[in-house]
Amino acid sequence: MSKFSFTLNATDGRARTGVIETPRGEIRTPAFMPVGTAATVKAMLPDSVRATGADILLGNTYHLMLRPGAERIERLGGLHRFMNWDRPILTDSGGFQVMSLADLRKLTEDGVTFASHVDGSRYVLSPETSMEIQRQLGSDIVMAFDECPALPATEARQAEAMRLSMRWAQRSRDAFGERPGHALFGIMQGGVLRHLREESAEALKAIGFDGYAIGGLAVGEGQEAMFGVLDYATDLLPQAQPRYLMGVGKPDDVVGAVQRGVDMMDCVLPSRSGRTGQAWTRRGQINIKNARHADDPRPLDEDCTCPACTGYSRAYLHHVFRAKEMISGMLLTWHNLHYYQDLMEGLRAAIAAGTLDDFVAGFHAARAQGDIAPL
Repeated sequence: MSKFSFTLNATDGRARTGVIETPRGEIRTPAFMPVGTAATVKAMLPDSVRATGADILLGNTYHLMLRPGAERIERLGGLHRFMNWDRPILTDSGGFQVMSLADLRKLTEDGVTFASHVDGSRYVLSPETSMEIQRQLGSDIVMAFDECPALPATEARQAEAMRLSMRWAQRSRDAFGERPGHALFGIMQGGVLRHLREESAEALKAIGFDGYAIGGLAVGEGQEAMFGVLDYATDLLPQAQPRYLMGVGKPDDVVGAVQRGVDMMDCVLPSRSGRTGQAWTRRGQINIKNARHADDPRPLDEDCTCPACTGYSRAYLHHVFRAKEMISGMLLTWHNLHYYQDLMEGLRAAIAAGTLDDFVAGFHAARAQGDIAPL
């Protein structure tokens, strides 16, 4: 089996474009990963997700361990076969969901004991069990188990969580072992405090990982604070490995992160927005629920080549959303994912051509125009 590797092809300022090689295919960077929480990107078939341009999906360890269970997925041939996606999959460690979703959590040095939000049954998640569950799932990129405290938090609380995460990172590395063709990413923590981020980065580099994630952002601190951390955080990490910003974000978050040297991102926003009647376009956000669209024969975006824009009018999309028809979420989600992947393709091409500043200026100028005028 071929190894996991990262090749940097071009830079423009701090922005980078390259390719992550995995046994299941290439991941073009910077990459946006659609989120397949429960072994599905909601409202999409796997072939449709691939058609938008996605090279890799994200799966959620916490949700999959609760149902249908990692053992069952392993018996059925692993997550790729189970969900009919033959390209790379990254799985998160489960730590974030334990902190945000689970009830009756008890956090110790060993790990987290918690009650399932599904049925109240008791589970223990530790660095070792997280690595085993992700092995059973068969994901290509595995995330170390960490604690992500909600912001705002005191400096003492952020330091405590970061240092616990670094001890767990070492245990994750030890438990992961040698798995040719699979990669393990460490996760930098430290909130918005530079000295904690520096300490975390040094600890992770001393352990040694195949890639490095920036965790603990996009958790309520706001874009300005997030960019403030990214202004230095990516440079604390090795140049030769991929850098993954977890849980980001809106289109302008994505562009700003790429400008600051991020290679990978994920977010539920494109699919969640699609199911709630929101579409992202070059000119900003559209709320298809609004009555202004009821008689509009034009597409969401005349320059978009997705099925929602090439085959359906705003009037139709307005109608099926108001009628609560399933096709509404399907078409709007496809459009949003297509928009995000088109944005990533534009960023990659601009970095390769050395024209990123012009691309970003055009991106912001188009959004500043707002939606086309009503008829």
